[in-house]
Amino acid sequence: MQFRQQALAKLQSPEELDLPVRLARPQGWLVLSVTLVAMAAASVWAVTGSVASTVGAQAILTHGQGSYLLQSPVAGQVTAVLAKEGERLPANSPVLKVRTSQGEQVVRTVAAGRITALAATIGQIIQTGANVAAVEKVAHASDPLYATVYVPAENAAAIPADASVDLTVSSVPTQQYGVLRGHVKAVDRSAQSAQQIAAFLGDSQLGEQFSKKGRPVAVLVRLDRSSATKSGYRWSSADGPPYRLDSMTLATASIRLADQRPLDWLLP
Repeated sequence: MQFRQQALAKLQSPEELDLPVRLARPQGWLVLSVTLVAMAAASVWAVTGSVASTVGAQAILTHGQGSYLLQSPVAGQVTAVLAKEGERLPANSPVLKVRTSQGEQVVRTVAAGRITALAATIGQIIQTGANVAAVEKVAHASDPLYATVYVPAENAAAIPADASVDLTVSSVPTQQYGVLRGHVKAVDRSAQSAQQIAAFLGDSQLGEQFSKKGRPVAVLVRLDRSSATKSGYRWSSADGPPYRLDSMTLATASIRLADQRPLDWLLP
């Protein structure tokens, strides 16, 4: 009977105009206020805030001028190896002796540098133009190291001048000594082939390794110097490793790109 009376009352006033209207509960106002504040904060951050991004790539520690492959100008049999790996030699220094049909010939360095690899052995028969040694172009032991980073070509244009770089060096335990610090010195204008990389590094295998995913762009990184570390360079840890770094050491680089406003992502 009670439900019947309620139904009849609703039919008499279907729109319930005689009842007070409740616009919102206090909980609803609280949710709305929080939402509006969050939207306002997000809008301000989108306009004034910035987001840092990085690009990662393979790298190698080198001296600034790179290396070159020493090739034999004659064909014949190697009778003597006159240089040692790791030895620093001036230009025009003897490296090999080769017996040819015209007599014994000497293969000499083209430019001053350090012998990083010897490909010829005594008794070996070599042809004209054969690679017999890799020579790093460094005249003095105090010449600074650089890092050459081989960045995918599609990312190279976004790298700003003097961008900060963190280098994870393969010979240094990262958890103990951290990462090596540096800044971008120069970015090549064009992508490099495996042959160009091999010619600069004096190693054909590295040329293939760095170009495995396509022709990369070489980015030269100046390592930050520090007189407080044994290596002579600045690390994310206070002291860095208790030993000096060697050239031709592989590394992984993380290059910081220019900061972007979130608003830029929404604009065409």
